[in-house]
Amino acid sequence: MVLTLAVSGYRSLRDLVVPLEQLTVVTGPNGSGKSSLYKAVRLLADVAQGRAIGALALEGGLQSTLWAGPESFSRRMKTGDAAVQGTVRRERVSLKLGFADKDYGYAIDLGLPVRAASSSFNHDPEIKAEALWVGEHLKRTNLLAERNGPSVKVMDASGRRQAVLTDLPSFESMMTHASDPQGAPELLMLRERMRSWRFYDHFRTDLEAPVRAPQVGTRTPVLASSGADAAAALQTIREIGNPRALDDAIEDAFPGGSVEVTALDGLFEITMRQHGLLRPLRAAELSDGTLRYLLLVVALLTPRPPPLLVLNEPETSLHPDLLAPLARLIAAASKRSQVIVVSHAATLVEALERQGRCASYELGKELGETGIGDVEVPPWAWPKR
Repeated sequence: MVLTLAVSGYRSLRDLVVPLEQLTVVTGPNGSGKSSLYKAVRLLADVAQGRAIGALALEGGLQSTLWAGPESFSRRMKTGDAAVQGTVRRERVSLKLGFADKDYGYAIDLGLPVRAASSSFNHDPEIKAEALWVGEHLKRTNLLAERNGPSVKVMDASGRRQAVLTDLPSFESMMTHASDPQGAPELLMLRERMRSWRFYDHFRTDLEAPVRAPQVGTRTPVLASSGADAAAALQTIREIGNPRALDDAIEDAFPGGSVEVTALDGLFEITMRQHGLLRPLRAAELSDGTLRYLLLVVALLTPRPPPLLVLNEPETSLHPDLLAPLARLIAAASKRSQVIVVSHAATLVEALERQGRCASYELGKELGETGIGDVEVPPWAWPKR
């Protein structure tokens, strides 16, 4: 289980450390930083996939995603006795992301590029430093692997850190280029763990959404982030997952209803029977809210639970009556996976807060900076450049 998430210099997250539980709920008003926190976790997962630089580029590049306020606030700025203004910078410009569990921790530091006259990619951020360590807190004595500039060092069997790469490009991570089952098994293990994190953010349910039409289906233990392969994923739950839990989840939300999959010439389609109707409804006939709920059911009942599952505003388009069943579904999923839920639906948040081992944070902003209130946070240290 991830115990600590840390973000520095990303949008409104100037310096945020968040302790996590088996089930963590993040809420707050619009503009409080909920989406930024969600995107920060996704960026961490992108590092393990080798996609972090590209993901930042899609957000407008490093300059668009960096914290836009001063490096620090004076006491008089916070009390309103002095205007908020830039101060003399003491630290390098950087965007930092990290996490730690009981076994290992990882952090990455991205910074501004050194401009090269011959390159057209001078706006790409550079990876300045990375670190992998044992335990919950980074110390000099518990480093397993570290990257500084183009050099990567990994601890060998004798306990010494030896250089394994000296020319790693600034746009490549040691997570993808130094992982080795013999020389750096911990780095390889952590990379694969991060690659299995799963994110669901606003399924497509519009009239042209692929899930509304029959789709070619094969065994699908993991629902795609778009929800397009939901019919095949639902049938996979029926055959190798927990069909009873599937039926119970549908009954909980739609009393007297049931969901099946029709398969014709290799094309799979969801159909749903509802109480009082004489025929089943095809996916194309379902309301946005009903279809979105079915997609959440399929995602949360996956036969292959991920170590970390992150849901961003799962309440979108749902009728208020579906929020209590959704909370029960999420709570059940949190027994098999660690779950983070980002939501502004009070009913859903309150229902989740009543579950065991649940941490709940209401984000707020002061002087443009996101905070989590009066919460005791674990110690955190970033790798040095």
